[in-house]
Parts: sequence; structure tokens; C-alpha cells
Amino acid sequence: MLKQVADGVWVRQSEWVWSNAIVVRGDDGVVLVDPGIDGSDLNQLADDVDRLGLPVVAGFATHLHWDHLLWHSRFGDVPRYATAACAQAAGAVRERAQAMAAESATGIPLELIGLVTPLPDDGGPVPGELVAHEAHAIGHAAVLLADRGVLLAGDMLSDVLIPMLDPRRPGQVDAYATALDRLGEAARHVDVVVPGHGSVAEGPEVAARLDADRVYLDALRRGDDPVDARLEQDWLDGPHQANLAQARNSAG
Repeated sequence: MLKQVADGVWVRQSEWVWSNAIVVRGDDGVVLVDPGIDGSDLNQLADDVDRLGLPVVAGFATHLHWDHLLWHSRFGDVPRYATAACAQAAGAVRERAQAMAAESATGIPLELIGLVTPLPDDGGPVPGELVAHEAHAIGHAAVLLADRGVLLAGDMLSDVLIPMLDPRRPGQVDAYATALDRLGEAARHVDVVVPGHGSVAEGPEVAARLDADRVYLDALRRGDDPVDARLEQDWLDGPHQANLAQARNSAG
């Protein structure tokens, strides 16, 4: 079921890693941001959008990980966008994304994964302003809807996921810190943050998310194990150990 979090912004959360599919009303219809996850979720999202009585005019992927590159025929044959860097990289990882989707979920239309093109300079049908950066994944972008007081953060600012660095690229601790600075500036204009995974942050929780991620990064730089409630989830140990290793390699 869609939950309205601001004027013209709705969120539907999946059980799979608390993934958030986002529906944003634009001038001519709605834009689907990171729709997912499995076939049942996608069908139910299509039902929810049908009840809004607005056509789907576009999709937008915040980054190139498989769970953010999904689509369903019921959403229509409309343009699906990403940043230029993400769109270019998505083509190269498409087969891997399809394999990971088939392994991790059921009922996903694999042939529709990753068919994204660069967002036009004027934003096309996607409302708001992109906050692009190089943390977490190539060409990652948040979407700032300043007129509605909402930041769609992609895989950043989550209350259930630690900052996940890209292990294939050097300098990710600094890249992540720079991204948090950019997101922090954007967050000055909002009181709602919707992460790709986890609960929606409102009011003081927005600043608390930024602070928690900065504390985590500072601990990585020192080579320490951060004291972070999110690390109580055992399945985050692997990404955390990878983050520590990358930070120590960069420092060394």
C-alpha cells in the first residue's frame, strides 16, 4: 500500500531489505523512482498507481544496483532515466544485474532490468533537482524535491544499512564524506528523507541520519570499529568488514 509522505510523493515498502519504491507526481503524470522488488511487489505497486488515476510518464533509477533497475510491463513503455554515468555503467552490468535479480527475488521481468538512458539536462519529466555524487555506486543520485520538502536519497541515509562503500573503487571514504556534505546541504531544504531501504526520516531524524553516517566514516578513518546500532544486524558484517579493509588500505 502506498503511504503519502508529502504532497505528490508516495512510498511503498517491500519486505525485501525494507526497500522503498517511490511515486512522485509530475506535471503530466507520475514518475516511479526505484520501483521493486519482486513480481508481487511490482504488481501491487501497479495496482496502487492505478488507484491514483494518474499515468506513469517515466522511471528514474538512483543507481545501478539490480534492485534499483527494475521495471514491469504494467508501468508502460515509457522513458526510464538515470544519471549519464549510471546509464552508461548500467549497460555493462546488465547481465550481472539480471542474474542477481533471478537469484534474490521471484517474478521479476528480467528482460526489463537496467534499460535506462541519461536524464536530459532539463530534467525531462522528472521533477526536482538531482544531487549526484560518487558514493556507494557509479553515478549515484538523490532527488531533491525542495518545493515539497522531500529528499529521495537512494541508498544513502538509511536507518537499517550502514554506509556501503564501493569495494571496486579507491577513495570511497572521502567520496562518501563528500556525498554526505552534498546531501547535508540538500537536507537543509527538507523535513522528509526517503532512503532506498529503511524507514522514512522526518524532522530531527534527518540530521540524526547524517550525523550517524559521519560518525561511522570518522571511525573508519581511524581504523576503529564504529559503535553503530545498525551493526547489530549480523548480515551487515560482510559490508562492514569490506569498508574497514578499504579504509585501512587507503590509509596505508
